[in-house]
Amino acid sequence: MSIIQIPQEEKYFLRRSFIACTVFVALMLGCAGSRITSVALAQQPTPTNPPDNKNPPKIEKGDKNQKNFTAEQIAESSIYLYGSRVLLAQIRRNGVERGRICKPTCEEGKTEEAAYERRFVRGESMDKDKIRLDQKMPTLEYSLIYGGGRLWGIINGASFTPRQDATSTFLSQLRHSLDTLLRYKENGSTLSLVGKDKQKGLDLFVVDVVDKDKQSTRYYISARTLHVLWLEYEEPPPGLSTPLKYSRKFMDYRYAQGTLVPYRSVLLEDGKQIQETRILNVTYGIKLDDALFKSPEA
Repeated sequence: MSIIQIPQEEKYFLRRSFIACTVFVALMLGCAGSRITSVALAQQPTPTNPPDNKNPPKIEKGDKNQKNFTAEQIAESSIYLYGSRVLLAQIRRNGVERGRICKPTCEEGKTEEAAYERRFVRGESMDKDKIRLDQKMPTLEYSLIYGGGRLWGIINGASFTPRQDATSTFLSQLRHSLDTLLRYKENGSTLSLVGKDKQKGLDLFVVDVVDKDKQSTRYYISARTLHVLWLEYEEPPPGLSTPLKYSRKFMDYRYAQGTLVPYRSVLLEDGKQIQETRILNVTYGIKLDDALFKSPEA
């Protein structure tokens, strides 16, 4: 009788699923009469498109189950599901991500599209990260580089100061991202549980993260899978004082080197889609030359 050999990736998935089910059952039993002392995990992700958020949600602040959870417990559970704090710090210490940035959609023939390559080195906190974003369009190629708390650009081998709108967009997407939640402790941010919500049959936890600069991001986290389905924030566009409402939806979740990654995201401004990003491939743990993050005039 032959023995079936299970591939290594399937072994990893089965082992993680077993742990997830065990902890999830323990969590549910603990909620009946005592405070939760372990993280909650959920089922293997099923891509779900979150509903549009033109109307603010009605938060169920008086829900009887809400007292069983804290913002920290929900955040830590999500962090564990995305790969755990230790694994995220080790695997995602540096890497290269390639994909497409489209305005407003990646549907063929209906867009302004740029191929991008994002290289990064993770610091002790997000303000100490090094990031290089190379973008290639049919008529233009340039790079935006973030390091030491500042942003500059490179085009045709020479450095330049990016326009205000490009700078604002880059820094905004850095401040209001998945990492803002996943690395809230490293960033010295504070958490608060707004409450529970239900939209189009989705049970959600709503958590606010406020960083050291008082920038606030609201996360809508699936109560079933603990995936971040979308986030929301308000910022004034360049040249205006009145803030606009932005939201970013996360879809097509997959595992990359043992960590959970949304391969598709959509950015909306006051309910209107203004950008779509699709990851084609991502590789972590690649050694990157520090010269990539330095100005050519340095």
